[in-house]
Amino acid sequence: MPLPRRLTAFLFLSLALFLAACATPRPEDLPRPTQSEIAALADEIHALGPNIDAGEAARAAAIAYEYPLRLAVEYQVEDPPIIHNIKVNQGLKPRGLCYQWADDLQARLAQEGFETLELQRAIANSQSAIRIEHSTVVITAPGDSMYDGVVLDPWRNGGRLYWGKVTEDDAYPWLPRQEVFASKRARLAAR
Repeated sequence: MPLPRRLTAFLFLSLALFLAACATPRPEDLPRPTQSEIAALADEIHALGPNIDAGEAARAAAIAYEYPLRLAVEYQVEDPPIIHNIKVNQGLKPRGLCYQWADDLQARLAQEGFETLELQRAIANSQSAIRIEHSTVVITAPGDSMYDGVVLDPWRNGGRLYWGKVTEDDAYPWLPRQEVFASKRARLAAR
């Protein structure tokens, strides 16, 4: 006799979550960034504009790689990001939602007082009924559009930094956070 459809779906989902959790390294086991990885990000940041200071680009790159590894330990990350989100929302983990990663990374980078770099925020999937909304930090040259910048996203790999040009990030359709917030306010006002 076949299992009911709901039970089959539940068992499949439980097995998938179990296997995903088994494949997730503990925060202290996350691979450390190599000097070449940090240098590649520093070069990408430095290339954002002719007035970007190479020392600031190097500091920003090192912090963007190293600080999320510390946050992964503080957030007690032991699962893939979506599972960790569920645990945070259930009160089982202290922090680790994407906006918290972005808030904390932005605050740490801001402590440097960069003069030739600007930190902006972006949100993806704000208009999707299927995908969850996702927040990140974007680093740009001062006065440049967010779309000219580099995404610094520690959430999607549970503390291991993803970075790339905003316009080349195929995983997320980024929008400036201010535009997303304005759109949400307009929708609420129209109700």
